[in-house]
Amino acid sequence: MLRHTLPLAAITMFVSAPAAANPLYGPAQRSAPQVYSQQIEQPAQIRYAAAPRREMGGGFIEFLFNGTGEPPRQQRAVPQYIDPRMRGYEPEPQLAARGSVLGYPHEPTAQPARPAMDPRYLPQTVSYDGKHAPGTIVIDTPSKFLYLVQDGGKAVRYGIGVGRPGFTWAGVKSITRKAEWPDWVPPPEMLQRRPDLPRHMAGGPDNPLGARAMYLGSSLYRIHGSNEPWTIGTAVSSGCIRMRNEDVIDLYGRVKVGTKVVVI
Repeated sequence: MLRHTLPLAAITMFVSAPAAANPLYGPAQRSAPQVYSQQIEQPAQIRYAAAPRREMGGGFIEFLFNGTGEPPRQQRAVPQYIDPRMRGYEPEPQLAARGSVLGYPHEPTAQPARPAMDPRYLPQTVSYDGKHAPGTIVIDTPSKFLYLVQDGGKAVRYGIGVGRPGFTWAGVKSITRKAEWPDWVPPPEMLQRRPDLPRHMAGGPDNPLGARAMYLGSSLYRIHGSNEPWTIGTAVSSGCIRMRNEDVIDLYGRVKVGTKVVVI
């Protein structure tokens, strides 16, 4: 019995001795906790490196995972995009000058309010029982109407602007010339009264003669358009007969050189 017991005890000592004495492993019961503690220390380093990110914002997710125990911070308000065209967008001058899609043209300088033209001066066909033949232009200066006599006792009536006091006239003339978008050369008499006027102005929308002109005989007078339609029905000119541009274009197409013009 003793012979079998001694070898068994020796084997037991041989197997258990390395675990107890080997310095590479240390005590058997402390090795496993030591390895585990090294594994759970890694998140501490990650938490420290990520700590400055808290300045970038926060919320409920950070509260759960930042490990600080701090309550979630209120989220910053996100700026709302506003279409610049919806808030009185003022384009950069260099864009507006190039006509860029983003460079909306500047609003023109505000002009004083102009009175609306009286609707009775709009063109219309009316009855005519006068003595003048069809095709004749009759200008009624006091009433500020121009009539183009038609067949069948009718006439096309247009509103006009006439000469101011001291510049009205009466007589019979004929159309000696027609011009589209005529140039304007103020006569010497006008330049004496208004030396500030230009000596010549090319035809165009800003020209005071407007879109069309019909010159009356050898006089300085014309039937012409106007870039000031609010003056129709008033006495403001230097003797010429002014019409709205759309009306003078219509009349221009209906008459020819040689048409008789009666001014009363």
